[in-house]
Amino acid sequence: MDIIQAVILAIIEGITEFLPISSTGHLIIGSSWMGIERQDFTKLFEVAIQLGAILAVVVLYWRRFFDRNRLNFYIKLIIAVIPALIVGYLFADRIDQLLESPVTVGATLLLGGIVLLFVDNWFKQPVVREEQQLDIFKALRIGFWQCIAMIPGVSRSAATIIGGMQQKLTRSFAAEFSFFLAVPTMVAATGYKLLKAWKTTPEILTDRHNLLLLVVGNAVAFVVAMIAIRTFITYLQKHGFRMFGYYRILVGIVILIMVWKGMLV
Repeated sequence: MDIIQAVILAIIEGITEFLPISSTGHLIIGSSWMGIERQDFTKLFEVAIQLGAILAVVVLYWRRFFDRNRLNFYIKLIIAVIPALIVGYLFADRIDQLLESPVTVGATLLLGGIVLLFVDNWFKQPVVREEQQLDIFKALRIGFWQCIAMIPGVSRSAATIIGGMQQKLTRSFAAEFSFFLAVPTMVAATGYKLLKAWKTTPEILTDRHNLLLLVVGNAVAFVVAMIAIRTFITYLQKHGFRMFGYYRILVGIVILIMVWKGMLV
């Protein structure tokens, strides 16, 4: 992987991580298009640059993240992340296999897009508008929804936002809670991946070129994610999910055609 490829993947990560269009799916397609999808470092890089995107959430919502008087907020996040930690640990190898399948990505993007066309009509009467109204059991249910996103192409953001709306959260608050939940989830996923790489292929993490790419990738992902989060919240409040649904359907069809034509393997 060279510096330009790293920047391209970081831009993809920053744009797609918090949108309901699957960052993992787009990264798989991006790396496949550039011919670097099979490299061990690419697989690590695609996970590690999530830290940059996470930092964007922490910076944008720092007052709410570092409020010592909001113990219940942290408890809800911890409870909500538990299902993903358990499922991720138990099925890590199977998930890694799915991450290498463009067919899975194309199919789930397509099916998820169809769902997004109708989701605004399914949940029309939200009553939970702020964190104080979100109880522990609702947070846990949203955490179970997050587990669906371990299938590449589903989108962690889409799964948790829809899960939040199913629990009567408003669209904007469901999106915000999805952002908050991303922090412990991605920290755990990235930490696990880095630890695994250190044990199995430590030379990847000690190579100066790779370290430079990780620094650049996280910096680019951070800046782009800052812009994407603000834009997404504003758009979601005004327009809902339909446009994202059309986009997913289009991209899913294109990916499946490319696989059929042998352009993606």
